[in-house]
Amino acid sequence: MTDHATPKYRRVLLKLSGEALMGDQEFGLDSATVDRIALEIKTVTESGVEVCIVVGGGNIFRGVSGASAGMDRASADYMGMLATVMNALAMQSALEGIGAQTRVLSAIPMQSVSEPYIRRRAVRHMEKGRIVIFAAGTGNPFFTTDTAAALRASEMGCDALLKATKVDGVYSADPEVDPNATRFDSLKYLDVLSKDLKVMDAAAVSLARENNIPILVFSIHNAGAFVEVVKGGGQYTIIS
Repeated sequence: MTDHATPKYRRVLLKLSGEALMGDQEFGLDSATVDRIALEIKTVTESGVEVCIVVGGGNIFRGVSGASAGMDRASADYMGMLATVMNALAMQSALEGIGAQTRVLSAIPMQSVSEPYIRRRAVRHMEKGRIVIFAAGTGNPFFTTDTAAALRASEMGCDALLKATKVDGVYSADPEVDPNATRFDSLKYLDVLSKDLKVMDAAAVSLARENNIPILVFSIHNAGAFVEVVKGGGQYTIIS
C-alpha cells in the first residue's frame, strides 16, 4: 500500500458496466448513481490522475442476449454498441454538470453527438486534463466492452485498468450464489485464464497480459471505492 494521499497511478482506464449505472433499478439509468460515480471520477482527476472510461450497455441492451433470442449476432452487437453511446452521453452530462471537462469518442462515427475515435486525439485530450469517455466498444461485433477496455488501456498507455463491478474483487464463484466462494487478493493473468474465472473475457485478460497492464477489480457500489483504489487502498483484487 502507498501513502493514501498520493495517487498510485498516473493514468488509468475505468471500465464501467452498464449494470453499474442502474443503481437498484432493473434496467436503464439511475441518475443518483450516475451522479455519485461522476463525482468520484472528478475527485480522482483533481488529484492529478488522468482518467479515461469505457462504458458497457447491458443496462439497456446486451448483444449476447439478443443473439440468444434468435437475433443475428452481429446486428445484436451493434445494437449493444449504440446502448453504450447512450450511457457515455449520460456520464458526460453528469460530469460536465459538476464542472469536469469531458470528450466522448465513439468507435462508430456519430458526429452529431461525439467525436470519432482517433488514438492521438484521445491521448491529447487526456494530456489536457479532460476525461475521455470511449463509446461503442471496439466498433466491431463479437468483441465485448471488456476487450474494448483492455484495447483502449493499451492504446492510451494506461498504468492500470480498473474494472468496476458489483463485488469487491474476484471470487472463485459468484458470492451472491455460493456463500462459500473464496475471495482472491491477487491473481496472475494465467490463473484467471486457467481457472476460467468470470471476471473478464479471455481476450481482454490476454490483451492486458501482453501489454503488462494490471487489472484491479473493485465494487463501484462502495462509495469512494474508486478514489481509494487509485491511491492503492480499499478492497480490490489485482490481476498482474
